[in-house]
Amino acid sequence: MAVFYTILIVFAALQVLPLVWLLFFSLKNNQEVFNTPLFSLPSVPRWENYVKVWVEGDIGRYFFNSVWITTVSVIFTVLLASFATFAITRMNWKLKYAMLGLFMVGLMIPVHSTLIPLFGFFTKIQLIDHPMSIILTNVGFNLPITIMILLGFYNALPRELEESAVIDGCSVHRMFFQIILPMTSPVMVTTTIINMIYNWNEFVFVNTFISSEQYKTLTVGIQNFIGQYTTDWGAIGATLMISVLPILLAFFFLSDKIVEGITAGAIKG
Repeated sequence: MAVFYTILIVFAALQVLPLVWLLFFSLKNNQEVFNTPLFSLPSVPRWENYVKVWVEGDIGRYFFNSVWITTVSVIFTVLLASFATFAITRMNWKLKYAMLGLFMVGLMIPVHSTLIPLFGFFTKIQLIDHPMSIILTNVGFNLPITIMILLGFYNALPRELEESAVIDGCSVHRMFFQIILPMTSPVMVTTTIINMIYNWNEFVFVNTFISSEQYKTLTVGIQNFIGQYTTDWGAIGATLMISVLPILLAFFFLSDKIVEGITAGAIKG
């Protein structure tokens, strides 16, 4: 058992090392970045790198954009996936298995292979350089994996509760919002965290569909510190550190919810 825990501690330390390196990286200037060992402490911690990216680099606006775009995308994804999963698992209609298969096909589509078709589509409906293009893309690509996670939990729910609700005169809408959704809160927390991590880290679609500074997110805003002749590596490190912190804190405080939500349906089923 001691050997097992030692191995776990070593692996945990290896996972933390990149974050330690990034913190030290963000507090150095360009000379120290290239002329000192990777994990060496900066001679003088340059906390002004963080002030610079927040004030001069307009990272505050990018951070706000990341927050609200991620929030809206997550809400729509989880709600739509819950509606679809409820219809597939709790209602009887002819094409429900065909619809489930259609959603699962979405898992096999390489995300970046859709860049050109999506760019043409959003150009036609005038959503290029509009945050709605990012929200629609996030929702579309996250729906399949969200539905797949919800399926096991929904299949394990006892049907007796629904039958009792119907006998008492409960409508389908009321049953879903007042009975089913509260019961599925553990797995909904799981899907929310997973979607949040994906949406927060999205780069390719934002970089492709958004060109104005007004709507750029934090992952794309890092490019402001990459110039034609010089690059401010300390500022880039500070921006990366700011972008990592929200996801790191969310995972640290809610990691047990992820495991609970994923395993709940498997254990009950």
